[in-house]
Amino acid sequence: MSNSPTQRMTIGDFLLRRLEEAGIRHLFGVPGDYNLTLLQQLQDTGTLKWIGTTGELTASYAADGYARLNGLGALLVTNGVGALSAINGVGGSYSEHVPVICICGSIPLRSIDRGLGMHHTMADGTFDHFLDTYAQVTVARARITPRNAATEIDRLILTAWREKLPVYMELPSDIAYLEIEVPAEPLVLAEPASDPERLRSCIAAIAARLSAATSPAILVDADADRFGVAPELMDLAAKMQAPVAVINAAKAVIDETFPHYLGIYGGKASEPGVREAIESSDCLFSIGHRPIEVTTGDFTASLPADTIHARGHSVDVGDENYQAVTLKEVLRGVIDTVHPVKDRAQHHVAPAVAGTQANGSAKLTQAAYWRAIQSYVRPGDVLYVDNGTSFVLLGLKLPKNCTFIGSINWGSIGYSVGALLGALTAAPHRRHLLFVGDGSFQVTAQELSTILRHDHKPVIFLINNGGYAIERGYIGKDEPYNDIANWSYADLPKVLRPDTSARSFVVKTTGDLQNVLSAPNDAMIFVESIMDPHDAPAAVIVSSNKGADLDYGPRGPQRRDNLQLRPATLDAGRSSEGNTPALQMPKSEERIGEIS
Repeated sequence: MSNSPTQRMTIGDFLLRRLEEAGIRHLFGVPGDYNLTLLQQLQDTGTLKWIGTTGELTASYAADGYARLNGLGALLVTNGVGALSAINGVGGSYSEHVPVICICGSIPLRSIDRGLGMHHTMADGTFDHFLDTYAQVTVARARITPRNAATEIDRLILTAWREKLPVYMELPSDIAYLEIEVPAEPLVLAEPASDPERLRSCIAAIAARLSAATSPAILVDADADRFGVAPELMDLAAKMQAPVAVINAAKAVIDETFPHYLGIYGGKASEPGVREAIESSDCLFSIGHRPIEVTTGDFTASLPADTIHARGHSVDVGDENYQAVTLKEVLRGVIDTVHPVKDRAQHHVAPAVAGTQANGSAKLTQAAYWRAIQSYVRPGDVLYVDNGTSFVLLGLKLPKNCTFIGSINWGSIGYSVGALLGALTAAPHRRHLLFVGDGSFQVTAQELSTILRHDHKPVIFLINNGGYAIERGYIGKDEPYNDIANWSYADLPKVLRPDTSARSFVVKTTGDLQNVLSAPNDAMIFVESIMDPHDAPAAVIVSSNKGADLDYGPRGPQRRDNLQLRPATLDAGRSSEGNTPALQMPKSEERIGEIS
């Protein structure tokens, strides 16, 4: 900084300026006495727009959803109580590789220096508890002081952006208004340059393998989205005429109308054509692959031993590990190096067979519901999935320019409602479709009030099936611990904002649903769909049944007769000793039609 122009600024104003320079236009969170100094600076300068949330957990979900569309997100909490409330969401951002900056207004630096006990602490004279806790769910963290602010603020923001992981900074409440010397030049988000020799060697090694292959293929995980390389991967696939499959966490990262797109790969859970293309490839190029049971068909994925593994800043090709390279530079170099292929035989995956259209007066079922949703989705939509039967969304064929947002690896129920607020804030011009079950919704339903407060217009599809269908597939098919209170969900927009123009519907038949899907989207649309307790998608319940075996082992209670929800087609002939899957869902009062 000694040779660069500098200026005097308060620490708080400098932090807000750097966030704005990094492309962050909104800050989510909950006010508390330790963060009010920074909030007042935000108010005075107008640098960012404050989006107050109903709690720190949903603020962390909102910052995550915002970052997925904006590239970087931020939230503001208060010491201890706020930080720990947010940590579940920040942990999810770490698991899903989402760059979020968690700013915690902390106890005064004076109190730390003098060992003065303060509220929102453990009252034990130790002030590093929450820095230590956040070490488990962030890539970098720091307590800001007047001595380190100019360097640490930049370091944390750049680290979050470069690593695509969350960071945590504590800002003591008594230093936000102190002036320090800071860089006058704007913060530039840029990757460090690759090592020239390592980059050349890496490109040459990958290009040689791909060019020599007769059946190359590309496997994409979510990091392709986080590092912004989906266009390069499609360019490479088109030039090589190579098929591309995605892990379920990377749903919609590759345009599903792209000619070389195959579908989702998940081991034995894959369509046969997808599985053959990936597992029999003589040069599989994998991007950011992080296998866990929910992304590998319960560990049935089998990648070729010589798979090329590329990550954000390193690549493995055979025995060679290439460091100091960036993924985008590697891919651009490979595209420029390989020769175009004109006559490679194409892999084709059989299209799904459409089900028969149900009679309009027929009771609404999961099958009819998702067929209708498939027809409703349009290009450019942002689609959210929460844990539950809404995982069927993974099986839909999405049109161009859609974005899929979910917590596939972390799996925190209720995530989608907070993420919806964040992504709506980042991209209000797009249509946003939330698919959520009643159980997940009840965890974070209060954030619907913030969405209404800011006049957002999402379409919310809620399935009311009286409880936790995923868990019923593990154990507790009819046990009370998987039941929840039955709310009048469609009434909530009016309860949370009495003057709302939101349109709310309760549907119980396929005809009801079709009528709702034609409603104009000039305001929020809230659709509560009543479904039978014993109706659930077979694929979702099979996954739960297998999950029970993985979780509980051979002595687990899942082997008891009728303790698991299982797919109806398999349940009929299953003996009490078998270990195959089933299904389920609840009842509601007779409320049909639009809620006035």
